[in-house]
Amino acid sequence: MTDTADGIQPKATHEPDAQRYVLRVGSEIVSVVDYRVNGDRVSMTRTFTNPAHRGKGYAAQIVAFAVDDVEAAGRAVVPMCWYVAHWFDEHPERVALLAK
Repeated sequence: MTDTADGIQPKATHEPDAQRYVLRVGSEIVSVVDYRVNGDRVSMTRTFTNPAHRGKGYAAQIVAFAVDDVEAAGRAVVPMCWYVAHWFDEHPERVALLAK
């Protein structure tokens, strides 16, 4: 992940109890992906980036982290929000992870 102007590296985490993936810079949440699990499918329902941090690539970073985690769990992604669908358009090498 890319360092910020302050040299702080963003940190991605999975919060399964909240059904979300979170990207933080320091203690500040800068981007989130919410999801729901249905069997072997993970529906990514919402992506949000703090308006003060838009345009810095944080949404792409947290979606990539989430997709990697879903892949490691042997599940497939159902993109329910426009940004996740867009991310897969931009990363055609990952489309095998989309639910059929």
